[in-house]
Amino acid sequence: MDLFNKTSVLFVCLGNICRSPAAEGILKQMAKQKGILQNLLIDSAGIGSWHAGQLPDRRMRICGEKNGYDFSSVARQLNKRDFERFDYIIVMDEDNYRDVRLRCPNSEYLKKIHKIKEYFTKYKNYQTVPDPYYGSMDDFQLAINLLEDACSTFLLRLSNS
Repeated sequence: MDLFNKTSVLFVCLGNICRSPAAEGILKQMAKQKGILQNLLIDSAGIGSWHAGQLPDRRMRICGEKNGYDFSSVARQLNKRDFERFDYIIVMDEDNYRDVRLRCPNSEYLKKIHKIKEYFTKYKNYQTVPDPYYGSMDDFQLAINLLEDACSTFLLRLSNS
């Protein structure tokens, strides 16, 4: 399939070393298992550039491995081209949502920006994927659980559209 016909999704968090690369890895794995990875372009980015060029946080990679995921994407910062390139820009929390909307180059692209909570079905009581960076391994596992729920729902909705 031609790259331009792929559905594209970008996950965004603050630094692109915990939540968004985990979402990227989880969605890639789920899409691969369903045999549709070739139909998707999946990436992640951060609001800030602090971690650009780095692998995801070691704790997130360890937690990901325990859950059968490969979180090995390299961090990068969100840029203006992303708004044109991606069909879905999914943010992890309210601060990310506000920051991404402020960076959006035109109102036409605002409809591409989605909150991760729109895809929660098992964890409807959560409004965000809490940032685990200053937390424990349990916080990293919670992030993975929430992202699994959201990614599963995202793929289901995509296949029904």
